[in-house]
Amino acid sequence: MSITVLYFASLRDAAGMASEVLPMPDSLAALYEGLRAKHGFSLPASRLRVAMDGEFVDWDAAPRDGAEIAFIPPVSGG
Repeated sequence: MSITVLYFASLRDAAGMASEVLPMPDSLAALYEGLRAKHGFSLPASRLRVAMDGEFVDWDAAPRDGAEIAFIPPVSGG
């Protein structure tokens, strides 16, 4: 059982990749905290939006096998 994590903007830069396949996590919050430690992400989860399979979800949503999870950092525009 696995999920695919998609990285955008500063998270993609910090991770050095656009995506990776990982084992199924217990929760989205635990997944992000593990990735934060692994890749050195500076943003806390409270500053991000999380999406699963293209739809925004709450941090307490249950991950699904095969899902695409995206952590969306704040972006600046002009």
